[in-house]
Amino acid sequence: MSERLARVLDPAGRYRLVRVEDDHVQPLVGDLFGEHWDDGAPLDRAGLTWLPPVVPAKVVGIGSNYRAHAAELGRPLPPVPKMFLKPSTAVIGHGAPIRLPAMSALVHHEAELAVVIGRHCSNVREDDALDYVLGYTCANDVTARDLQKADTVFGRAKGFDTFCPLGPWIVTGLDARDLRVQAHVDGVLRQDGRSSDLIFGIPRLISFVSQVMTLLPGDVIATGTPAGVGPLAAGQRVRVEIEGIGALENPVEAGEPPA
Repeated sequence: MSERLARVLDPAGRYRLVRVEDDHVQPLVGDLFGEHWDDGAPLDRAGLTWLPPVVPAKVVGIGSNYRAHAAELGRPLPPVPKMFLKPSTAVIGHGAPIRLPAMSALVHHEAELAVVIGRHCSNVREDDALDYVLGYTCANDVTARDLQKADTVFGRAKGFDTFCPLGPWIVTGLDARDLRVQAHVDGVLRQDGRSSDLIFGIPRLISFVSQVMTLLPGDVIATGTPAGVGPLAAGQRVRVEIEGIGALENPVEAGEPPA
């Protein structure tokens, strides 16, 4: 059975695990990665603060995994998945601000379908890989493009605080092989692709990553971004929308210089 599972703060500032059904937000007790049950009356959606749906030990990004995006960056198609890591401190939730760092003059949005791992996953076969998936969520792999080009490695460009919005919830039981992936900035469509255009599909990615590093419950694989990445400026709002999941929206703010 498919569910939309989220983590929120209620109006009193209390953490709640919830199931989202349209405007109905049902608090739950139990485990995000196991059994859970209804817990009391529904919450008023208007008064909730949306937290990242998971707190990952690591976010594994996959570079150049859509053919059109590789072409727009002038890169050849990779022979194997190109992995990088985003720190857990980059993760924010739906509605939280993306802060533009003072040391970058060119920050891009990257709309991505994200896989949330549901159980300990190490050295798994591709045929078994989907058995380790809890569900899927929206991600924005925010990237300081000028620093990426200057450094030629991804750690600084993709690792700033707030550079990994996730959410607003996890959808379980979803067939993610052909979902529309879009990004809008201030209501203008910038990216529009489908997960069927991935160079390396989700089972291949899970198997490949798990042969390199153990994936833990709550870890996230961001599967790559379609063509159309572009700049963000303070005062804008960026919206990542994925068919079958929903929309992740974040305002953009100027970051503060060092104190």
